[in-house]
Order: sequence, then C-alpha cells, then structure tokens
Amino acid sequence: MNIYQQFSQLSPTAIADALSREQVMDIGIRPLWNPMPRIAGPAFTVKCAPGDNLMLHAAIYRAPRGSVIVVQSDDINYALAGGNVCKVAQKNGIQAFVLDGVIRDVAEAREIGFPVFARGIMPIPGAKNVIGTLGDAPVRCGGVNVAPGDIVVADEEGIVVVSKDKVDVVLHKAKDRAAKDASETLESWERSHRAKIDEQLAKHGFKG
Repeated sequence: MNIYQQFSQLSPTAIADALSREQVMDIGIRPLWNPMPRIAGPAFTVKCAPGDNLMLHAAIYRAPRGSVIVVQSDDINYALAGGNVCKVAQKNGIQAFVLDGVIRDVAEAREIGFPVFARGIMPIPGAKNVIGTLGDAPVRCGGVNVAPGDIVVADEEGIVVVSKDKVDVVLHKAKDRAAKDASETLESWERSHRAKIDEQLAKHGFKG
C-alpha cells in the first residue's frame, strides 16, 4: 500500500489533529456535490490570474496521473473549468480539483463522479490569456500554502495539506489517533470527556 493509499484510509479529521491550523483549508473550499468520495494524492499546483483559466486548462494535459490539481485564482467571478475539462481531467487520471475559485457545469462533474472542491458555481467562463504557475511553484489555496508534491486529503469533513517533508510523522500520528478513536466506546469517551469538562469548569470558577 503506497503512502497515498494509506492517507486515503484516514479522515481529514484524524489528520488535522496531527497538523497546525495553517495546514487546513478554510470552510469556503467545499465539495460541490455529494456524497463526495475521499481523495488523497500529490498536489499539482497551478496559479491562474483573476478572470483567466488558461493554466488549469493546460494542467489537465500535464499533471501526472494520480495528481490532485490545486489552483489559486483569487477570483469568484469567472469559472475556472466546466464539464468537458472535468471529463478530460478524469480521463487523464487526475484525482480531483481543489480550487480557490469557482467552476460551472457541476451537474456534469457529479454525473461522472469527478471530485471538485471549490468556492462555488459560476456559469460565466474565464478567459485564456495569462501565463501563470504550472506544477513548479507553491500556491495559496483556501488559506494554505501548498507546494508541489504536498499530500492533499479531502472529503466532506474538510481539506488538509501534509507537507511532503513531514509525511511520515503526520501519518504515524494520524494513524494513532484513528486507532484510539476506533477502540474507544462512547461510554468511555463520555466519562473521560465529562471529567475534563468538569475540571475546566471548576478551574474557571463555575459552580453548578
């Protein structure tokens, strides 16, 4: 089982417990259809100019199979992609789009089961005039700095980014957290949780 398959077995919730807040994307980047399958793979980074989608359209022919295309666009007025772009991306082995921007033709993405995480939907397409980043430089998406090759894990619980130089440490911690959660009964969790809450209440002078 490769590293991406191992991460795909872990919820972003478990992984987030092993990360800093700066590695978790903000709530504006969300699944555009449901139920959204979990994806985990290496980031192929793209930067599009506001109102322009040229570099994302170039990326679907250049990103390695298994990649998650992560886009910084700083724009919500023009769509970065539509149905045919999603279909070609899927055909070429791209796992998903994670876009700090918007797309159109969401129904088509849903019909083919292509995962798209973005800020929303806009039927007006962008232009194709501006050269930007294509797989070779960090971008900022959802408030997170994403470098090429960082591992992106995303589902309905959120989107986390694991720096490629911390993969082993984060994977170990996340696996431990997931195993602990799986082994704990609701009753034992409740006892521990209540004790902690009562302790905090008393510490801050609450009586009742």
